[in-house]
Amino acid sequence: MNKKIVIGSRGSKLALIYAQNAKDKIIQNTNLNDEDVIIKEITTKGDQFQDQRLSEVGGKGLFSSNIEKELQDKKIDIAVHALKDMPAIETDGLRTDTFLERNDPREILITKDKKKLKDLDAEAVIGTSSYRREFQIKKIKPNLNCKLIRGNVDTRIKKLKDGLYDAILLSYAGIKSLSIEDEITEVFSSQEIIPSAGQGIISLQCRDGDKYIISILDKINHQKTSLRAHAERNVLKVLEGDCETAVGAHAVIDGDEIILEAELFSLDGTQRYYEKKSSKIENAKLLGKEVGKILKIKSNNSYKK
Repeated sequence: MNKKIVIGSRGSKLALIYAQNAKDKIIQNTNLNDEDVIIKEITTKGDQFQDQRLSEVGGKGLFSSNIEKELQDKKIDIAVHALKDMPAIETDGLRTDTFLERNDPREILITKDKKKLKDLDAEAVIGTSSYRREFQIKKIKPNLNCKLIRGNVDTRIKKLKDGLYDAILLSYAGIKSLSIEDEITEVFSSQEIIPSAGQGIISLQCRDGDKYIISILDKINHQKTSLRAHAERNVLKVLEGDCETAVGAHAVIDGDEIILEAELFSLDGTQRYYEKKSSKIENAKLLGKEVGKILKIKSNNSYKK
């Protein structure tokens, strides 16, 4: 086939690095060359609303809906997404079943003066756009003030250095991909702060029934990452999780077992529901559903009391 493959991506520096990673993987695993695969930048609604929480202006779909529309309209062949930014429920007619090898899923703290979390003033201002991160960090240090911050990584770091915040919470994966690890003050273990479902995973999406593209994507799917992604996202699906649902979910593979740890916070962040279970790796999807159901029952029982 001589038709060029078009990869659709957000236009941020980080998103374009992810798209380039996808392109490189395709070239490495097929007989296609650099000219055969094109990256197309797409502006998303999530990039246009920078001063509000995503949950207030339409949810996680703001980052993916414009790109998915281009895929549905056959203007692109593959969509590249940060999996954590995708809604829990997949879009009809589109296939989200290819994942590149996971980057580091942990959370990191960047502070103005390189102070660790424990050394920050009791009422320090922490920048985050995530209820999950807000509730998790307050679980460690209760009196912190969390203040909304939006924008790409560079923008957030600039706001920190301009003195608008004392610290910001970000994902390690983004910092690593941008090669700015020297900005990091502190790295939290995935037990201290359970990451967002799919954090650190690049997801590649195509149209159902596009056999040529599916055959290419199947060659670059990272199997262990795929198992972890499905387990974590199935927790979200059961909980019907979006931006306003504060959920952390993180799976690890140990030999032929998958271990899934997840937590759900009440809407005001005062209640935390936690579950950890393991299963054989072939049951990864079922494990995610099971953990999601347990968290749902725990939270429902709490509301009934």
